[in-house]
Amino acid sequence: MDKPFAITLDVGTSLANRTGSWRTERPLYLDRLPPCNNACPAGENIQAWLYHAEEGDYESAWRVLMQDNPLPAVHGRVCYHPCEDACNRGQLDQAVSIHAVERFLGDEALKQGWKVDCAPSTGKRVLVIGAGPSGLSAAYHLRRMGHDVTIREAGPMAGGMMRFGIPKYRLPRDILDGEIARIADLGVTFELNSKVENLAGLMKSGKFDAAFVAVGAHLAKRVDIPAREAGKILDAVSVLRGMETGEAPKLGRRVVVYGGGNTALDIARTAKRLGVDETLIVYRRTREQMPAHDFEVEEALEEGILINWLQTIKQIDQTTFTVEKMEIDETGWPQPTGEFETIEADTLVLALGQNVDTSFLEKVPGVAIAKDGVVEVDANMMTGHAGLFAGGDMVPAERTVTVAVGHGKKAARNIDAYLRGGSYETAPKHELAGFELLNAWYYTDADQTMQPLLDGLRRQTTFEEVVGGLDETNALFEARRCLSCGNCFECDNCYGVCPDNAVIKLGPGKRFEFNYDFCKGCGLCAAECPCGAIKMVPETV
Repeated sequence: MDKPFAITLDVGTSLANRTGSWRTERPLYLDRLPPCNNACPAGENIQAWLYHAEEGDYESAWRVLMQDNPLPAVHGRVCYHPCEDACNRGQLDQAVSIHAVERFLGDEALKQGWKVDCAPSTGKRVLVIGAGPSGLSAAYHLRRMGHDVTIREAGPMAGGMMRFGIPKYRLPRDILDGEIARIADLGVTFELNSKVENLAGLMKSGKFDAAFVAVGAHLAKRVDIPAREAGKILDAVSVLRGMETGEAPKLGRRVVVYGGGNTALDIARTAKRLGVDETLIVYRRTREQMPAHDFEVEEALEEGILINWLQTIKQIDQTTFTVEKMEIDETGWPQPTGEFETIEADTLVLALGQNVDTSFLEKVPGVAIAKDGVVEVDANMMTGHAGLFAGGDMVPAERTVTVAVGHGKKAARNIDAYLRGGSYETAPKHELAGFELLNAWYYTDADQTMQPLLDGLRRQTTFEEVVGGLDETNALFEARRCLSCGNCFECDNCYGVCPDNAVIKLGPGKRFEFNYDFCKGCGLCAAECPCGAIKMVPETV
């Protein structure tokens, strides 16, 4: 009787007839870009530090964080966490509370006194103008690269709009001061109360090799409102600055705040804490169109702040404000209705946005300032003047702390390359790990950990921090909710489902590899990978 074909093969010839020779596609291990990382304006490797945090190795998690962001305790409080808006877990149950874990790590670092190191000195000197988030970030990264850094700040304290634009109930000053002190401990020199008037002269006298300009938007925008007899009119920036310098204004019993952004809410909530009986926000559009973040609106309403949407102030007569009702047209633009009413208030606070003072740059050769008051920079964040870079509020971008910190890091990398006679090239991004690439059924449902809130009555009378932090147990739980989108976390699924034993385990932390001699390209591994870290690609000869 004839033997089966396979048995008639000569010994050692099985690989010549391997199953792999039948493939039209082969599986490929790859790292995809997590959507949280992709959405972070500061460019944090969020998934990487969450990986360490979920192991309980908080110091390692913090050190990964500090490679991109020198202010994690600040960010965990004031960042509006676009990473969480992009988080794939939000389509499963709720997004990972990334900002809360970041805050926990930042606070833990301050408690434990964790420090970072610097590279050996390069002998190069860099001037940073402005001690706000962008300037601090640039100084931190440049110092860690080995450059000598001096920050010139016009104000009496470092922090910029983090200190003079964000109230203490959102950002306690001991937290801000602690993270600034860590930057100073690296050897960054701070020169406070030192406004720059002659940049070219300063660069020459200080023997600086490059400069980064990061002046914040401290100039309040004004609006022309007809006034028979003007009452008490203040601007939001001055009020918040006065709160920090011990010059809190007397606002009276009733206050109207004109504007719809986060600063308008900060002013209204600050006034409430100063003992104002009634605080009213007047905004010309709808709640849905307010630029303020929804959770801040909710917190303000909980604290008794009143908001009149679809109204605009038309005239002032001492303490009487005439407002006109608005309506939204088909294009979404507010239009006057001709209906008026009056509001009585002791003080009007304008919260209509801020501009940047760029006057000291007007005489610098090559620097171009756009009509809207921002500085024009190239892809490397350098102005038209060689060696002069700009970022933060000074360039076209969203004006947030996180965006500013990202600008500082990007500028530092480009300044470092400039000082070394080269150019900085960003690595190409991996393809995005979308939710459709995940197998969500492998993950257990686990709702987001909610941070504790200060009692509503105390919030109206004290500047204590409103939102509390996570404890170690909650932070560990929250970090473990990460799905590790697009990156292998060694669950062994591919190893277990492969019908050909073509997956080879390389050991803890080393992931896997495929033995393509035995893989027939069935695609089971890719189909069953929970996090989308395997891709089927066409077979090539």
